[in-house]
Amino acid sequence: MGENASFWESLIYAHPTCVTWKQEAEGSIYHLASILFVVGFMGGSGFSGLLYVFSLLGLGFLCSSVWAWLDVCAADIFSWNFILFAICFVQFIYVTYQVRSVSFDKEFQELYSALFQPLGISLPVYRKIVLCCDAEVVTLEKEHCYAMQGKTPIDKLSLLVSGRIRVTVDGEFLHYIFPLQFLDSPEWDSLRPTEEGIFQVTLTAETDCRYVAWRRKKLYLLFAKHRFISRLFSILIGSDIAEKLYALNDRVHMGKGFRYDIRLPNFYHASVPETPPVPPPRRLQRRSSAQPRLAVPNCSSPRKQ
Repeated sequence: MGENASFWESLIYAHPTCVTWKQEAEGSIYHLASILFVVGFMGGSGFSGLLYVFSLLGLGFLCSSVWAWLDVCAADIFSWNFILFAICFVQFIYVTYQVRSVSFDKEFQELYSALFQPLGISLPVYRKIVLCCDAEVVTLEKEHCYAMQGKTPIDKLSLLVSGRIRVTVDGEFLHYIFPLQFLDSPEWDSLRPTEEGIFQVTLTAETDCRYVAWRRKKLYLLFAKHRFISRLFSILIGSDIAEKLYALNDRVHMGKGFRYDIRLPNFYHASVPETPPVPPPRRLQRRSSAQPRLAVPNCSSPRKQ
């Protein structure tokens, strides 16, 4: 214990305390370095934040090196600050390279800004998602079919980038699919990875459309490697299905002006006892794993660009 006390005493009292302080301030280079340090540590996260932090800290360490070389004339202070400047410079170059290497076409960049960036998805993770679809955007011309009822197999998951898709069953209109919505999220959710199915609805382009498509098997391999991406798509698909169900809910009405609500079916049946119970449309009922539901394009082959 005494040895430890003597060590700390020698460490603290080895140097004499300052009796008189310098009257003049340090040079402008020293104060510039301090300002750069303060501003540099206010950087945010992500690639832009890293570039901001490393650039300002690097300039701050460079100014400190110049100050140590010209004013203090201390080789050790100069050496440490210059080493730290070199480290910041290397990090800045590395981050810049990462940013430039992760670049996308205009449509994929817009898709990232609109859908994935608000969720906090980094560019490297988004790059894995884009590579999984071969970085291709498929064109579907007006009045051409993405999928035909009872014919098109469910073998992909597609996200509409532009245009509008009309969903029908037996010629009856169900709802529209708008940009940033999945074309076949109910079909994807209805099947397990090892199961196969057929579309039970028809998807027709009302305008010229463009969409991104991920092949089913390839996307499942991506999910197996990256659990975070799997959870991300699970959230996006679940939200997309909920939006489609509420769009269908607005079209389903009961007698005497009551509207059927998919969330509280028993409530409406009890409120209107004289009206026979109206089951939800068959298209809203989840089909068993043995009975496939919806699926992918056919009708006319879309063009990849």
